[in-house]
Amino acid sequence: QVQVQESGGGMVQPGGSLRLTCAASGSISSIKYMSWYRQAPGKQRELVARAASGGSTNYADFVKGRFTISRDNAKNTVYLQMNSLKPEDTAAYYCKTEAVVYVPYYRNLEVWGQGTQVTVSS
Repeated sequence: QVQVQESGGGMVQPGGSLRLTCAASGSISSIKYMSWYRQAPGKQRELVARAASGGSTNYADFVKGRFTISRDNAKNTVYLQMNSLKPEDTAAYYCKTEAVVYVPYYRNLEVWGQGTQVTVSS
């Protein structure tokens, strides 16, 4: 019904930048929130940033001033621009969408992507 696909991960040196993209598709009426989470080995998944359909955004303290989340509502796509990357940013990054779908009936649906790996290392 709804598919979420992340892309843009990879390996980068400390201080470098990456841009993650998450696209949602399927029987979507609207998407309330699109969020990025991350999970490092042995650690719990944590919220990185969230963008609401109206334009408001929230960031975890550990990325403020370095990461920027943005949305293209027409494309059901969210981006995460990551600058000044640190080794501790190494993790699998996951996209979560909180959508209203219309198949088989109107309802709220939360869908996660499969994740994309970000590795920051010299």
